[in-house]
Amino acid sequence: MTARDKSYEQATLQALTEPAEAAAYIEAVLELDDPAALLVALRQVAKAHGMAEVARRANMGEKTLFKSLSENGNPTIATVHKVLHAVGLRLSVTPEPAH
Repeated sequence: MTARDKSYEQATLQALTEPAEAAAYIEAVLELDDPAALLVALRQVAKAHGMAEVARRANMGEKTLFKSLSENGNPTIATVHKVLHAVGLRLSVTPEPAH
């Protein structure tokens, strides 16, 4: 990873600490209808807030959080809810636009 890549990643993680940015990012990823991409997005948002801090706020162990959000993770809806709540977000449902 070059210095430029690290700088980009740091800027991205900094942006994801903002609730509106994180919400827009996750919402955009949800549009992809790709569970693996959603895991990456949740992991990035959690990383932006500090995984240890997110685990603490979510009242779950760090290992559990890492495993749930790993590439092979399969978090429950309860875990997703806890992670989102820990970073100041919440789940919501909206009607799909008419086709």
